[in-house]
Amino acid sequence: LWPWLLASSGLSALVQLVTLPFFPDSPSYLLIQKGNEEACRKAIRKLWGEGDHQAEIDDIVKEKGAMTSTKTLRVLEVIKERSLRWQLYILMTVMTTLQLCGINAIYFYSFEVFRTAKFEEYLIPYVSLGVGLCECLSSILCSTLIDRFGRKVLLWGGYSLMGSVLALLTMTLSLQHRFFWMHYFSVILIFLFVVFYGIGP
Repeated sequence: LWPWLLASSGLSALVQLVTLPFFPDSPSYLLIQKGNEEACRKAIRKLWGEGDHQAEIDDIVKEKGAMTSTKTLRVLEVIKERSLRWQLYILMTVMTTLQLCGINAIYFYSFEVFRTAKFEEYLIPYVSLGVGLCECLSSILCSTLIDRFGRKVLLWGGYSLMGSVLALLTMTLSLQHRFFWMHYFSVILIFLFVVFYGIGP
C-alpha cells in the first residue's frame, strides 16, 4: 500500500502536465515581459470573460513603469542598503525561527511517542499519516484565516501556541513513566503542534 501511496503524488503532477497547455499565460507576464498587449487582452478575456478590462490593463502598465524605474540590486547591495535593513532582519528572523521551531524534531520523534503510547506497530504509519494530513488541512485553513486576521497575528499566535505545546510535551514525556495516560496526552499534543505550525508559520 505504501508504494502506491507514495506514487499517488505523481498523479497531481500528471494532471498538471496534461492540463497546463490549456491555461492562458499570465496577462502581466504577456504585457510586462513580452510587451504583447493584444495577447494580454486575449488572456484577460479568457480568464475574466468578455467586458471592459481597461482598468486592469492600466494597472499592469503602471506596474511595468514602476518596474522599469526600479533598480535591480545584487545580493551584496541588498545587504548594504539601509532602507531595506529592517525588511531583511524580519525575513531572516522568520526564516530562522521556521527552521528552528521544532517541527522536524516532532516528525522525527513522533514514531517513538506513538510506540510508547502502545499503538499497534502496523497502526503507527497511519497515525503518522494523520499527522501529515493535519498539517495539510491546517495550511488550507490558514489561507482562509490570513485575510481576516493578518500574517502578523497568525505568526505570533502560531509561535506562542507552538511554544506552549512544546513545553507541555516536554512535561508529558518526562512524566510518561509515572502516569499511563500521559502517553495519549503526548500524542494529542503532537497533533496540536502540527496544527498550530500549519496555521502559524
